[in-house]
Amino acid sequence: MDRWLGDGGMPIIPAVGAAITAYGVDGEDLGWAEGTFTPTELACNPHQGVQAGVHSVLLDALMNFAINAAMTGKDRTRATIEMKTELMRPATLGGTYRLRGDVVRAGKQVAYGEAVITDENGKLISRATGTFLLHRESEQ
Repeated sequence: MDRWLGDGGMPIIPAVGAAITAYGVDGEDLGWAEGTFTPTELACNPHQGVQAGVHSVLLDALMNFAINAAMTGKDRTRATIEMKTELMRPATLGGTYRLRGDVVRAGKQVAYGEAVITDENGKLISRATGTFLLHRESEQ
């Protein structure tokens, strides 16, 4: 999966100022992914605030990446089934933010994830939860 570090396989991630920098599996065999975000003009509205859709793109990518980090072989996420995004504080042009995605639970056909964007002081900027359809190669 190292080839996905940086843009996560999605050119929009660096275009808005983000990068996936690390991933792994915790002690319960649940995946996680982390990254950084310094918003570019493309990510922002005319008032230099990051658009809600940009938050959603990044949080969705982090949850998917976290889920894939714990999957083996050719198993992977297939699609986002449902996602809820909440913006708590503004993210602004040129600010520095941290990204984190975690697997909450992984079943046979679906996985549940959560992701956050925090500022450099650890304050919550936005968060998301999502449900993801899984592709299990062993079940084909």
